Amino acid sequence: MNRIFGRAKPKEPAPNMGDMIVKVDERGDSIDKKVIKLDAELKKYKDQMAKMREGPAKNAVKQKALRVLKQRKMYEQQVGNLRQQAFNMEQANYATQTLKDTQATVKAMQMGVKEMKKEFKNINIDNIEDVQDDMADLLEQADDVQEALGRSYGVPDIDESELEAELEALGDEMLADEDSSYLDDAIAAPSAPDREPGAESVNKDGVLVDEFGLPKLAAS
Repeated sequence: MNRIFGRAKPKEPAPNMGDMIVKVDERGDSIDKKVIKLDAELKKYKDQMAKMREGPAKNAVKQKALRVLKQRKMYEQQVGNLRQQAFNMEQANYATQTLKDTQATVKAMQMGVKEMKKEFKNINIDNIEDVQDDMADLLEQADDVQEALGRSYGVPDIDESELEAELEALGDEMLADEDSSYLDDAIAAPSAPDREPGAESVNKDGVLVDEFGLPKLAAS
């Protein structure tokens, strides 16, 4: 049967937006290279015309330059169309990918909500409140235990006025301990001599000092 009717041609894969963008860009790049070559040729003709006098020869070169310029304009228009096509496909591709990402995000959120509902079924708010009440009762009992353990025994009943009087007396004793009048009895250091060094003299206290102003020791 295959020999009579032949085999069906395999179906070609559907065009991919990304692949089409690459192909269009490659075509645009190829035409850009042709434009560069035309620019070089056009410059050559312009240089020739600048050195030639008016006449048939210059007109012939001018016609060649106009032909190259016309081709250049056509290629530039083609490149512009290709760049615009690539841009449009890129925008369409971006919008398509954004929609796909949005769908994936929505599905993920739906799965998350489903899991949350499933977990909430395992939670009983009444049980949580009972646990909180039990914890509060236990903490209160723990405070009572600590208070009982810290109870004082054998403390005499002292009048508060007596304690205040003792506190005031204690303050006076502390002020007395801070008295620094005993420093007045310390021996004052000898004052400096009022004469130039090198000569024997006495200071203001009548003490004989040497040339350095230090008390002079009696000879033994």
